[in-house]
Amino acid sequence: MKVIVAGGGWAGCASAYAAKMAGAEVVLLERTDMLLGTGLVGGIMRNNGRFTALEEAGALGGEELVRLIDSVARHKSVDFPGHKHALLYDVTKIELAMRRFLTRCGVEVRLQCRATEVFVSAGYIKGIVTSGNDVIRGDAFVDATGTAGPAKNCTRFGTGCAMCILRCPTFGPRVSLAAKAGLPEITAGHDFPSFEAMSGSCKLDKNSLDQHLVQKLEQDGVLIIPLPPKMHKVDLLSSKACQQYALEEYARNLVILDTGHAKLMTPFFPLDVLRSLPGFTNARYADPYSGGRGNSVRFMAMCHCDDTLQVKGVHNLFCAGEKTGPLVGHTEAIITGLLAGHNAVRLLAGKEPLVLPVELAAGDIIAFMHANMQEEGMTKKYTFSGSVYFERMKQKGLYTTDTASIRERVRRTGLSRIFAKRIVNH
Repeated sequence: MKVIVAGGGWAGCASAYAAKMAGAEVVLLERTDMLLGTGLVGGIMRNNGRFTALEEAGALGGEELVRLIDSVARHKSVDFPGHKHALLYDVTKIELAMRRFLTRCGVEVRLQCRATEVFVSAGYIKGIVTSGNDVIRGDAFVDATGTAGPAKNCTRFGTGCAMCILRCPTFGPRVSLAAKAGLPEITAGHDFPSFEAMSGSCKLDKNSLDQHLVQKLEQDGVLIIPLPPKMHKVDLLSSKACQQYALEEYARNLVILDTGHAKLMTPFFPLDVLRSLPGFTNARYADPYSGGRGNSVRFMAMCHCDDTLQVKGVHNLFCAGEKTGPLVGHTEAIITGLLAGHNAVRLLAGKEPLVLPVELAAGDIIAFMHANMQEEGMTKKYTFSGSVYFERMKQKGLYTTDTASIRERVRRTGLSRIFAKRIVNH
């Protein structure tokens, strides 16, 4: 049984891992030359409710993924505005660690391999064609291609191509499996009459900052530098895709995290303005290079799927990450990736796809997001770390940092280590 995963971000990597653990032959396709996508500039785990969710992911069978993240942590238990006990992983080390990990697990990783066509017969995807004209056949598929871009959408809905970490001009635009299979998607411009959700952080080159700032950043993991009133950027907060950071503290301060690079959390700063601040005279962006204007535009093409993450309209297609709905974050991508990869193999084995129970934050966020997409439209973003869903976590008593109680909660659902259990032998 062969599972093809398209998209090598956090969701795709988690999908590939789960499908492999379930016993399938797995091929992971990534159109660029590196895995993890926006995870190459993100670097934040375990902040707020993401602590609970990542521990749930481990107890559900993703322990090895969690240990991988911990192995490249630069800082643990970091507090910054609106967020507690964050883990900051090293974005300069995570990609190779992930690639080696998946290879050891037996996943076939194909880089610079972009899907261009999908062929469907009798309601099933039979295979895909790549930009190199290779035909790759499979039995089940996971669409983890993300929702950002391509560049024409960044121009239409944002501030132009920022040459972000997705690097569409270099490796070609993102291609959705669902769209190529002829399935309707939830797209900007129709469901979002006034859309402009942009990624709101950029990397600064540490070598361009004054040394005393770098030393404090590397010691504490975070720098918070008050801005003069004339530089406050309250008006830009509403455009951020990551609404958990759309707090006034990020408009009134420079908030910088140490993820290997200096991660600037504040909405976009023109270089001449940034360089007027003490210690930033020589500041320059490391990625995106046009970070003074914008970053990738997100949530451009989401799938119509159910709570098993099976895509409606094709029998053997699942989705993960932002393809599942307006879901924000690495931990969220990991949760949906594990579920999608596992369910792809369950389908092939003739078993009912799994719905994660709402007694777990991992299951509740999926159900809550999908219900709200139907009832309240597409204006909200959902994340364990803030905005409307973190408030729900606290109200339902799902948020905790007690790892023993999290494991016990998973045990009570009967799903302990479910994602690590073999379903089929190939």
